[in-house]
Amino acid sequence: MSLLIFQMSVVVLISLGCGRLARMLGQTQVIGEIFGGILIGPSVFGRFAPNLFAHLFPAASLGSLESLSTVGLILFLFLIGSELDYEHLRQQKATATLASLTSIVLPFGMALLSAPLFHARFSPNGIGEIPFALFLGVSMSITAFPVLARILEERNLQTSSLGATALLCAAVDDVTAWILLAVALTFVSSSGSASLFVRFVWLAAYLAVMFFVIRPLGRWLAARQSRDLLSYELLGVMIAVALASSAVTDAIGVHPLFGAFLAGLCFPRVPSWQQALRSRLDVILSLTLLPLFFALTGLRTRPDLLNDPATWLWTGFILILASAGKIGGAIIGARMTGQDWRFSLALGALLNTRGLVELIVLNIAYNAHVFSPTLFTMLVVMALVTTAVTVPILNYLKIPSIAPA
Repeated sequence: MSLLIFQMSVVVLISLGCGRLARMLGQTQVIGEIFGGILIGPSVFGRFAPNLFAHLFPAASLGSLESLSTVGLILFLFLIGSELDYEHLRQQKATATLASLTSIVLPFGMALLSAPLFHARFSPNGIGEIPFALFLGVSMSITAFPVLARILEERNLQTSSLGATALLCAAVDDVTAWILLAVALTFVSSSGSASLFVRFVWLAAYLAVMFFVIRPLGRWLAARQSRDLLSYELLGVMIAVALASSAVTDAIGVHPLFGAFLAGLCFPRVPSWQQALRSRLDVILSLTLLPLFFALTGLRTRPDLLNDPATWLWTGFILILASAGKIGGAIIGARMTGQDWRFSLALGALLNTRGLVELIVLNIAYNAHVFSPTLFTMLVVMALVTTAVTVPILNYLKIPSIAPA
């Protein structure tokens, strides 16, 4: 227990420092937190102080960190799902619908076409081509909704036409990606065609219960409240539902984060409730639990494995595929609905943001033994670069921003 507490203290301090440095350099805080996690990993801290690293982060101690970070991610995905604004679905419908479709289909299709090349070189033994291709497709096509929302908020764009369209596209992309991820995990978890069919049946039944029982029940509960305040008891019930939903999807063979995200989608759309949920969960998540996830990602990221020109060329290939598919897909969709080039490119840059959600997907694939450590590291590099270039692209396009506080 003393080691776990000390690990948490180190992680929190490193995350705060690196997040502050990132903001000073004009980047979002999450970029600094991700780099902070890599700094305390084996490639940096472990290389320059191997004995101290072995004592502070022994392999046997990482299970506790992973359990705590999973709980944090469950609550975080529940929070993100609860904040998706259905009103955006009625605004910019044509552009958002087509752009979200093309920005998913194009990178996903490009990943499927290139999957055999990566499977032959970077897949662990025993992983079939179908689940590998599905995981690679999700990794290439996902958008980090929370990072995107933070960038829009920092630039005061969340209520603009560009911001509303980007948020809707990212929301649709996230829902689609989590469904595809659920399908991929079902393939990995199943031991045969009969088991696969049973898991799909259970998944369909679970989705039906959540959307046709839990969601209407939440609306009914919200309508019966005489006040708009989210009480302590109601908050506890909703967190319990999120945890139970996560447990059910985990039992089905789908990752518990999918259940948490879906529970958030079923959360009643009462603005004061959403604000209260954010204010009560955000601090403990941002300061304590999410940095543990970044630390674990850093401990698994091995830049030292990218030790030859060929591997770096494959990393560059991944970066080109992911960026060309995501940005190109968004531009095609936006231009087809009459948007100008500046709007279309800005939308593509925003949707190319990956960050935290990408790292969640990569860690799920890593834990499911679908990606090798080398491919995992290559995709982490892609996630960092695509997220880091978003703000410079917006600055180049002269997208309005507000001065930092």
